[in-house]
This record gives sequence, C-alpha cells and structure tokens, in this order.
Amino acid sequence: MLFNSLEYLLFLPVAFVLYWSLSDKYKIQNVLLLVLSYFFYSCWDWRFLSLIIISSFTDYYVGKFIHNSKNKITRKRFLYISLLVNLGLLGVFKYYNFFAVEFNDLLGFFGLEASMVTLNVILPVGISFYTFQTLSYTIDIYRGKLEPTDKMVDFFAYVAFFPQLVAGPIERAKDLLPQFHVARKFDYTKGIDGLRQMLWGFFKKVVIADNCAPFVDLIFGHHADYGAGILLLGLALFALQLYADFSGYSDIAIGTARIFGFNLTQNFSTPYFAVSTTTLWRRWHITLSTWANEYVFLPISSSLKRLKRRAVLLSLVITFTLIGLWHGANWTFVCFGLWHGLVVTFEYITQKQRRQLTKKTGKSLMQFSGWFATIIVWLIGCIFFRSATINDAFIYFKNIFTLSDKKLYEVIDTVGLTINQLYIIIFSIIFLFTVEWLNRRQKHGLGNTPSNLILRYGTYVLLCVLIMEYFHGQNSFVYFQF
Repeated sequence: MLFNSLEYLLFLPVAFVLYWSLSDKYKIQNVLLLVLSYFFYSCWDWRFLSLIIISSFTDYYVGKFIHNSKNKITRKRFLYISLLVNLGLLGVFKYYNFFAVEFNDLLGFFGLEASMVTLNVILPVGISFYTFQTLSYTIDIYRGKLEPTDKMVDFFAYVAFFPQLVAGPIERAKDLLPQFHVARKFDYTKGIDGLRQMLWGFFKKVVIADNCAPFVDLIFGHHADYGAGILLLGLALFALQLYADFSGYSDIAIGTARIFGFNLTQNFSTPYFAVSTTTLWRRWHITLSTWANEYVFLPISSSLKRLKRRAVLLSLVITFTLIGLWHGANWTFVCFGLWHGLVVTFEYITQKQRRQLTKKTGKSLMQFSGWFATIIVWLIGCIFFRSATINDAFIYFKNIFTLSDKKLYEVIDTVGLTINQLYIIIFSIIFLFTVEWLNRRQKHGLGNTPSNLILRYGTYVLLCVLIMEYFHGQNSFVYFQF
C-alpha cells in the first residue's frame, strides 16, 4: 500500500477513527496498531510478514536473555544470534544473488567452473529499514544503554509501526519504544501540524518528484545519445527527484505518526543548503547517518585505535562504503558510498587548512565555494546512484563533456509535457526551496505557517490544487527498492 494511493487515503481515516476511539485504552491501541501495521505491509505481499515476525520474535527474547545473563561471553553469544538472524535474512534476500554472481564471474575469470547457484527471490519491501531498527534494540541492551521490554505487543508494534515501516525514519528503540508504553491523548495542535507536514510531503512527492521522473528515466535510459546540456539537466532533475521523493516520504511518515500521537525523528534538514559533504550527510537521511555513526563508525574506529588518526580516516571510508552497499546490491552503490567516504575523509584531513583559508578570503566566499563544491560532489555521486551499471555511470560522466545534436525540446516532446506544465514544475521547484529556506530552522517546510489567515490557507489550497492536478496514479517511492 503506497502513501500516494487511493487505498491509503481510505485506510488512514478508518485507522485514525478506530485508534482514537480507544484513547483511554493505550494497550488495546497498541494491539490495533500492530494489526493495522501488519495489514498495511501485507498489501504488498503477506508472505513477507513472516520475516518481520521472525526478526521481532528473535530480538524480543534475545534482548531478555542478554539482559538477564551475567556472563560476558554468554551475552555476546546471544548478540551474535540477533546479528546472525537479522543480517542473515537481509543477506539472503538482498545480497546473496549479487555475491553469488560476482563469485561465479571471479571463478570464470580464472578458468574455473562456476558453482554457486542464484535464488529466485524478490527483495522484501522495507527489510533494510526494519532490520536496522530492531538491531538497535539488542545492541543497546548489550551495551547497557537500554532495558528490555516485557511487553511483547509493544515491541512488535514498534518494529512494524506502519508510518515508517517501509522506508524509515529508522527509529532507535530508546526513542520510539517508550512511546508505546504510555497513554496517548489526542493533541489538536500536534494533529494539525502532522497534517501540514503530510501535505508538504505529498506536494514534494506528487508535484515535484513524480514530474521529474519521466525526464530522468528518459535521459538516463538513453544517456549515450545525449550531450552535455541534456545530461546535466537529467542529473539536476534526478537530484531534485531523489530529494523530493525521499524527504516527501519522510514528511508523510512523520506527519502520519504525529496524528496518531507519536513523535518520529526528523530525517531531513535542508541538505541541499549544506556547505560541505560532511554537513550534507548530517542533514540527509539523518536516521541512517546517525545509526551508521553509532553502530558502524565508532566500533570500527575503536577497534583500529592503534592506528591513531588513520583509524578515523579508514573508518570513514569503510562506513560510507557500507552505507552505499546498504542502498542496494550493485557496484554502483558501492562506488556511491566510496566516493562520499573519500570526500568526507578529505574534508576531515583539510579542516585546519580550510579554517585558515576562511580567515583570508572571508566567510561568505568560503561558504558559497563550499556549497558549490558540495553540490558538484553530490551530483557526481548521483550518477552512480541512478545508473544501472558502472559502465553506464562512466559513459554518462564522459558524455557530460561532449556535445550532441539532440535538443531539449525533443526530450520534452518525448515525455509529452506541455510548456505550461514545464512552467508549473519550475515554479514548484522554486517554491519548494524558497519555503524550505524560510523554514530551515523548523522540522518541516510548513513548520512556521504565515500568521495571515488568507496567506496561510491560500498556501494550503495552492498545494492541494497542485497535488490534485499532477496526481497521475500511484508511483512508487525511490527508496522502496532498498
């Protein structure tokens, strides 16, 4: 079930009414949320519910066993069970075929007969997200940072909470799980703010992301036929699509959770205004970045501390490479992560020199230069992110520096876009970044609404009209493939 579908627009109000009709019985509310979440997920494929249940069941009991055991070796063994089950399921369904094919190719390169068979499986929606979410529970218990819960329904509902089940935010148990343990009363102010954030998310997804998508698909699908101008346009539009699509999903998820009385973690904070790649990653998919920092970067750098400063550098490269691999079983994603890891490492090494340069040239010039360089770095990474193969990525990059006889109007005609529609898309993109800049200190684009009633409700009406005008059926979110 997609957020931008008629099914969801029917599901949500029914769920809302049923949920708040039980406002004085939060334990029953949790049971209802669990049922609703399992139903929501089963609309894709009910068979994959078994994977969520296996992960939930495993970590619920592993958490108890770790907490109750006083023996360090025993505690570690139970943690390994959690890692084996969760990462094992993720590995089989998401990465097995990739590594099997690569291993067979390697054997063939050396003239040996390929032996590993591939599996005829599809990737379960959201497995990368809920796997990391449930792992944070057992790891934090092992580290002594969290007490295990004795309420199974609450834990299962935490793992499967439908607003953020499929594509995040990736919530830590210490932040979200306690919210299931207390009574929740409907707060009108929070509810309205949640609806505003959902509206902003739908605008980004339907009006911007879905309208950029046909151009992006066409240009990346025929990148060998185009030259610099069109390829740069396709790259810029993909960067816009990716941001509007994923941050739009996060806004809808966080807003939905808010109308049910839950507070989820902010997942985006104007990343395209960042003045360094390091800062961009602190603002982009925040819950993944912080998860990777705490559960990947810090343990690796700690284990390599004998290398001193080099430990940080190596840990940064490894962490970002794994973040890239988390996105998908393809060398393009590995390169995407490695590229950003190398750039962030370079920024770490040159901190002192850049501070000195700022004093000489002025803060404003350095900030603009930093922003421009950050966007260039991100766009190069987007080539790897969107390309089907490494070879496609290099061809795309190479052709950016060539000219072609193909004209932009030919691309517009192929997509079937009128000039008026193009103007609306351009207006929407300008409107998006203007609003987000004005609300950059808020948790979402409509976080600080105009005090003038006409301007405020005029904005709401404008967004609703644009959404209805450009809604052309349910289009999947980009991050659902991860």
